Amino acid sequence: MVEFQAMKNILIIFIIALAATAIVNRANGQSPSTNGIDTTLENKRKVIDSLDRQLFEVLGARERVVREIGVYKAAHHIAPLQAARFQKVLERGIEAGKKEGLSAEFITELLNAIHKESLRIEEASPDHKH
Repeated sequence: MVEFQAMKNILIIFIIALAATAIVNRANGQSPSTNGIDTTLENKRKVIDSLDRQLFEVLGARERVVREIGVYKAAHHIAPLQAARFQKVLERGIEAGKKEGLSAEFITELLNAIHKESLRIEEASPDHKH
């Protein structure tokens, strides 16, 4: 009887472990029968796709604010290029990037590209005097 109870307890633990694995796999978007390398790669790619969408949404929101700044600058006769401001943005970005494991070179290239587009938007504003 004791041996049967021990086997029963082991079986219950095994079933709980299987159920927990299935729950974790489902939470990660995996089915129990396809949780191999390909599924893991596909799941990681889905995460990247989602992060890319979020990145584009943030960039879009940023550029909408740039348009508002462009209108303000035009109304107050402020030049689109504010080198000291951009230098602060760059320094802050490099520092924040470091904390995320991103190289200063990458952050510099990224922020330069964003800044170039921001200047283009400000200069293209109908309120901007060329």
